[in-house]
Amino acid sequence: MPDTTKPDPQELPDLRPQARLVARLAAAVKEDQLDDPTPCPDYAVRHLLGHVVGLAEAFTAAARKDFGPSTDTSPTASLPDVGTDWRDELPRRVAELAEVWRDAAAWTGQTRAGGVDLPAEVAGVVALNELVVHGWDLARATAQEYAPDQASLAVSHELLAASAAEPPEARGSIFGPPVPVAADAPLLDRVVALSGRDPGWRP
Repeated sequence: MPDTTKPDPQELPDLRPQARLVARLAAAVKEDQLDDPTPCPDYAVRHLLGHVVGLAEAFTAAARKDFGPSTDTSPTASLPDVGTDWRDELPRRVAELAEVWRDAAAWTGQTRAGGVDLPAEVAGVVALNELVVHGWDLARATAQEYAPDQASLAVSHELLAASAAEPPEARGSIFGPPVPVAADAPLLDRVVALSGRDPGWRP
């Protein structure tokens, strides 16, 4: 009999397109942009890049159920920053993140991320959403074009819309309250607004 406990790999979100996009955006960041502001109020570009490296490491470990400091520490515990080798480390980390979530086993059972225990299938979606939202942050902060694939946007929108429907105390502190936008706004704008960002933000 077929194993019905694992999801069909063909039906799982694919993190690879978004991981490649984030890596391309990061590669285009100029050294004199590292201290520029981003849509994240407490983050300059350097902190945003450091956060992407850290979340990629954490959600890779979450996929493998390899619990330790990277999965047990809240993302707000300290201000992230880039290391001296971030231009090599970031693309490697996000590629590894995308690859490990291709395994159907990564999406099964329970796991942990940011010190929170949660279903692995939710963790995978959260990881993709992090790449989508922070990709927009990085693109907007460094004046780059941003066109994530529609499948990734749809996954993010579903996750964020469900979160926005919950009472404020149940949403956690990862994203701010949703920003109002027109119902017929582009999907990217609706995703950004649901994450608590103003789609019209500029440096």
